[in-house]
Amino acid sequence: MPSSIRVLVADDYEPFRRFICSKLESRPDLKVVGEASDGLEAVEKAQALKPNLILLDIGLPGLNGIEAAHRISRLIPTATILFVSQISDADVVQEALRNGAKGYVWKPDAGIDLMLAIEVALRGAHFVSSKLVKP
Repeated sequence: MPSSIRVLVADDYEPFRRFICSKLESRPDLKVVGEASDGLEAVEKAQALKPNLILLDIGLPGLNGIEAAHRISRLIPTATILFVSQISDADVVQEALRNGAKGYVWKPDAGIDLMLAIEVALRGAHFVSSKLVKP
């Protein structure tokens, strides 16, 4: 892992982006290098900033998070993509993971799961919030 992990945060709800960024600031090895409020902006900023880690919402305007992840994966194959979304549908979670994401954090559990999900994803393993995993 690089000593400083460059992070792009893409979510259309600004207060939630602020929450995510404040959580990330608690770790000195994580540096937020950009924020995006829609899917196209996320792709453009990912291409320009070359982050190591990209946190994406699914329900982004303009271009949904899954399509943005697909495009970003082609542009920056080394980037780690982690979804943070309120969508809890199992098919959507599976599609997100099939499109290159290393993890899926359910927004209501982001306060608990986010930092662990980041650690797991950066190690190359997959993480899915426990409430989204069917027993």
